[in-house]
Amino acid sequence: MIRSLWSAASGMLAQQLNVDTISNNLANVNTAGFKKSRVEFQELFYETIRAAGSTNQVGTRAPTGIQVGHGVRPVATQRLFSPGNLQKTETPLDLAVQGEGFFMIQTGTGKTGYTRDGAFRLDNAGKLVNSQGYPVLTSAGGQITIGSNATEIMVGTDGTISIVASGSSAPTNAGQIGLAKFPNPAGLNALGGNVFEESNSSGAVLKGNPGATGFGGLVQGFLEMSNVTVVEEMVNLIMAQR
Repeated sequence: MIRSLWSAASGMLAQQLNVDTISNNLANVNTAGFKKSRVEFQELFYETIRAAGSTNQVGTRAPTGIQVGHGVRPVATQRLFSPGNLQKTETPLDLAVQGEGFFMIQTGTGKTGYTRDGAFRLDNAGKLVNSQGYPVLTSAGGQITIGSNATEIMVGTDGTISIVASGSSAPTNAGQIGLAKFPNPAGLNALGGNVFEESNSSGAVLKGNPGATGFGGLVQGFLEMSNVTVVEEMVNLIMAQR
């Protein structure tokens, strides 16, 4: 009786984490670049009362044994990096990666962060930054300065930024946005603010330019939305609560 209570309690604790994870997915259904998570479970050890193949009371070998499980535990929250739908914004600095790759930004600690959220803006110095004010980086790690006198901004599928300055009709090159990818993106650490960081599980970062082999191209005037499906998450939440 006591064993059954503890086994049931382990299931309730595991499902509580499942509910928390699904709730976070639903909360971020409109977060640009958000990637949903899924909890993975693993059964606990088994107590063997009688081993399979042991000799029973009548001298024959039992075809099956007797084992009693001791519950369940969560072993991972797997982040799913399937692409989200592209939403048209018509804002020239809203960018989406169509394919594989992450935008690179320089975080407040000076480290490089990685994101699929391409809602970029210009700061007071004319640098290309994300919504938190972190500079967007090139594949070589440099920052991109567009300037405040640009009347037209064009971003190619290869990440090249062309601007037309006030009083000029000829476009000039303002830099090229870089992308990064990892052997195991599910191993990235989430920092919040739609930003990830490299970890030992993600593998070493591989940098390149949009459109290069293995990297997706950029789409200007679009944002990649969350890959959360509301109906699917609501069904999962009902099942977890049951």
